[in-house]
Amino acid sequence: MSYRLDIVQDYFRRVDAGDPSVTALFTENVSFYFPKFGPASGRAALVEFGERIRREVPELVHDIDAFRYIVDDDHVVVEGTESGRLRDGTTWPDGEVSQGRFCSVFAFEDDLIRRMHIYVDPDFGNADQARLEALRD
Repeated sequence: MSYRLDIVQDYFRRVDAGDPSVTALFTENVSFYFPKFGPASGRAALVEFGERIRREVPELVHDIDAFRYIVDDDHVVVEGTESGRLRDGTTWPDGEVSQGRFCSVFAFEDDLIRRMHIYVDPDFGNADQARLEALRD
């Protein structure tokens, strides 16, 4: 099972580096989900998502050393934090509202990721003020 943790950590390192070879870690028909992007299938969808997110988030860093993992059979769940800079220069987390927290669920087929669902608030820069005000106070 530990080799799957290595694969997951390799995924995050490649994402942080903007390494396009990250798609080699996935099956051809990978199932993928990210909030606001929605569900998608296939490596081409991952490439499209990567291009879109990099336009909005040109700098992204995951705190891989502090990740928490749950490993069960062919699944790895990762809870962690990330930080970055948006294209308008806004950085996150702000330590108050934006904490940079996320959770990702990976399912494997042998040594490849066949499913990856990412759970995160994609409002990295706290631009959704109406919802923020409604939920904060």
